[in-house]
Amino acid sequence: MKSMSELEYHYGIKVRIYPSYKQKELIKLNSNISRTIYNKLVGIDREVYHLSKIGLPIKIVQTRIDELKRRKKIRELSNHYQYMEDKRIDSLAKANAVQNYLKAWQMFREVHKAGVPKFHKKGYFEKYQTNCQYPKKAKMNIYSGSVRFLDNKHIQVPKLGKLRIKGQHKRIFDHKTDIRIGTVTVNKDACNRYFVSLQLGSDTPFVSEKIKTGTSIGIDLNTENFLTTSNNVVFSNPRFYRRVKKRLAKEQRTLSRRGTRAKSEKRKLRTSKNYQKQRLLVSQLRTKIKNQRHNFLNKLSTTLINNHDLVVAEELRSSNLLKNHALAMSISDVGWRTFLSMLTYKADLYGKTFIAIDPKNTTQTCSTCGHVMSGDNKLTLSDRQWDCPVCKTYHSRDHNAAINILNKGLLTITQ
Repeated sequence: MKSMSELEYHYGIKVRIYPSYKQKELIKLNSNISRTIYNKLVGIDREVYHLSKIGLPIKIVQTRIDELKRRKKIRELSNHYQYMEDKRIDSLAKANAVQNYLKAWQMFREVHKAGVPKFHKKGYFEKYQTNCQYPKKAKMNIYSGSVRFLDNKHIQVPKLGKLRIKGQHKRIFDHKTDIRIGTVTVNKDACNRYFVSLQLGSDTPFVSEKIKTGTSIGIDLNTENFLTTSNNVVFSNPRFYRRVKKRLAKEQRTLSRRGTRAKSEKRKLRTSKNYQKQRLLVSQLRTKIKNQRHNFLNKLSTTLINNHDLVVAEELRSSNLLKNHALAMSISDVGWRTFLSMLTYKADLYGKTFIAIDPKNTTQTCSTCGHVMSGDNKLTLSDRQWDCPVCKTYHSRDHNAAINILNKGLLTITQ
């Protein structure tokens, strides 16, 4: 059987699960062990770093460094901390915690701004990873591995057993059989909902390519309207966060008061019922905002990819834009970075093309004659309509920018 890396096509699904009380305890245990192993490795490497800074060749220091390096192996770590040998713990959860730590170091070396691995704090989220293992002569499908679907409504997970599920997985599994399950992530969110995310691999596509339309489109992203296309179609900004901003602020103040009162009475927040009720309410509000935004971005990105062979957008660096405190909240609310990521993977998935181009002068350039506004004539954010001083063409700022973005994208393809 081919490994996941050898398979040509990959896909991910996320389904909701409904564990029993005993299964919830197992998820919590495996999540805590996974986080503990990660933190132990962070602590070991930090101690080794500080010990290595000692210039004197002290034997006791070198002995301690050698001991710590041996302890980084999962077997040695489990032997040192006996509670990690609990039979209810998934051994692959421990192995994946080590792999995630090594990947964090790899990310630091490739992208320095990611920072070195840090301690994972204990919160209201729970998460751990396991893997689907297949017997040697088993067929590659979703029914024969250690993580397997029993039917459309149930899944089997190591240590947890049978779980009831709900999701959109049926549309994938009804017309495909040659699917291998790879990494499996079990998690609980702040709203106390449980999910299983599965990495899938196959030699045949999971979805069919969309029909070619022979059309291209440029899109200009902005905060006034969410985007304007080169066809002069405007999609309004739904502003999901601003709609509930006042209510969310009110509920957060209530949460703060209840937390302050519990601390003054020397009660733990995790056992304070009133605090936990309010925390759950605030989490549900935040999750609703996230889900609304994600649903809007998904539908819009799918529409653009389905109806056009080429989609061109401006390459935005949200981290730089957020430094403008006057626009930071509006930029965070629209979700530009998520939207561009969706366009990228959906274009690859459906056989279309998506290009992100440098937005330099796309707003200041006349799409008719190519004149660039500069000096005293340079457009500001308040200039929504303008006339070209050379060819006298009237422009709507966002529509003109979208046309320039499309032209840049077409020029990039032809070069």
